Amino acid sequence: MTRDEIIAIAERFVEESPGNYVCGKAAIKEDYTGMKIFDSPIFAFGAADDEIYTKYKSSDIIGNHFRAPEEWFPGAKTVISFFLPFTERIRRANTANRDWPAEEWLHGRFEGQAFLKEFAAYMHKILSDKGHKSLIPSFDAGFKSGSDTSRFSSNWSERHIAYACGLGTFGLSKGLITEKGICGRFGSILTELDLPKDARPYKEAYDYCTMCGLCIVNCPANAIREDGKDDLLCSAFLDKVLNKHKPRYGCGKCQVGVPCESAIP
Repeated sequence: MTRDEIIAIAERFVEESPGNYVCGKAAIKEDYTGMKIFDSPIFAFGAADDEIYTKYKSSDIIGNHFRAPEEWFPGAKTVISFFLPFTERIRRANTANRDWPAEEWLHGRFEGQAFLKEFAAYMHKILSDKGHKSLIPSFDAGFKSGSDTSRFSSNWSERHIAYACGLGTFGLSKGLITEKGICGRFGSILTELDLPKDARPYKEAYDYCTMCGLCIVNCPANAIREDGKDDLLCSAFLDKVLNKHKPRYGCGKCQVGVPCESAIP
C-alpha cells in the first residue's frame, strides 16, 4: 500500500461511515440527528526508530513509563499519526456559552471518541488484510493511563506521537496545533509497512503557538496559565460535566474562539 492509498481510504471512510454522524437514538436533541462529527482527516508518517522517542522517556517530557514504538511492536517501521478535526458546527456551537460546553461538543467528544476507535480499527484491518502487520497502542492491552508521577500521563501519548511525526506543535492548553487547528482528536497506528516519512516542519515544541493567551481567558476552570496547565483543575471541571451529562463529558473551551482553532495562527 502507498501513503496516497491509505489516505484516500481513510477520507472515504470518514465521509461515508454512519459512525461519524450522530444517530437519532443517541442524539441529546432531535436537532442533532445526522450531525457530522469530524471533517476529513490529516496524516503524518514517522519513523518507528526516531530518536525523539528515547528523549520522551526523560522525566521532563513524558517519563520512563513511555514505551517507544519498537517496544510496542518489534519490527515496526512506520508510525502513522492522524488527526480528525471537528466540524465547524461543533466548533461554533461551543463558542456560544463560555461557562459550559455545548451539547454538540459533548456529542463530538463522546460519540466522536467511539468513532475514532472505529476508524482506527478499520484502518488497522485494511493494513492487515493487505498483509502488513500493525498495532494500535492506545487500544492495546498494554496501554496504561497514569504513572508513578502523574495520573495525567500515559505510556503512549497521541499528542506527542503526532508531534514526533510532524503533525503539529503544542499550545499553552497542552493541545496540539495542526494545519487544521487544535479542535479534534488524535490517533495512531504502528505498522511493519515501510512508508516514506515526513520531516518535522518545526524545531521547537511551541513553534505554532503565538502565546496570545486567549485559551487562558476561555478556560472556565481557570486551569491554564502562561507557565503551564493545572491538570487537577481541568479534571475537576470535567467531573462536573460528567455528573451533569453522564455518560458524556468534555469541555473544549480552550480550543474554540482562538487563533489556532482551525488552522496554524
